[in-house]
Amino acid sequence: MPHPRCRSLPVLREENPALLNSDMKRVVEEQRLGFVATARADGTPDLAPDWTVSVWDDSHLVLADVCSPQTTDNLKARPAIEVNVVDPVVRKGYRFTGKAEVYASGPSFDDGVAFFRRRGMVNAIRAVILVAVETTRALSSPDYDLGLSEAEVSRRWESHWSQLRARRQRAAAAEKERR
Repeated sequence: MPHPRCRSLPVLREENPALLNSDMKRVVEEQRLGFVATARADGTPDLAPDWTVSVWDDSHLVLADVCSPQTTDNLKARPAIEVNVVDPVVRKGYRFTGKAEVYASGPSFDDGVAFFRRRGMVNAIRAVILVAVETTRALSSPDYDLGLSEAEVSRRWESHWSQLRARRQRAAAAEKERR
């Protein structure tokens, strides 16, 4: 049950694997960084950042195992997966849940590798993970519950990132002077 102050976000797809809508595709393609949740053999969660998250087609996401042996091993044994992709500026995104298939050779692997090569990936790819999306859920910051507009949330986070960059630049300059 959601917290009483938090608005309930709709499950956008329940039973029938409907199409990924254009906004979902946009967020995934713009961000290309998702957080992938799987389960280890002992049942504990495994959460890993993955910078290869992409849209394969209207009902599938695709990932490349470049350096994710734990995620790949988990999915081979237990194919349940959740991928969260969020735009860090507007603080909105999506949760995608489904079942994954891992391909380490064969035509599906070759197709996946070709897909990532066309996108400019030069890293070695150990496996291609195809996620059949079963449900989606919108994500948004609690800031929206306070009545803030997307422009206001964006300004807040753009300011945060600008201040963070400035602090890092000052720290790097100070470190350089000490040397």
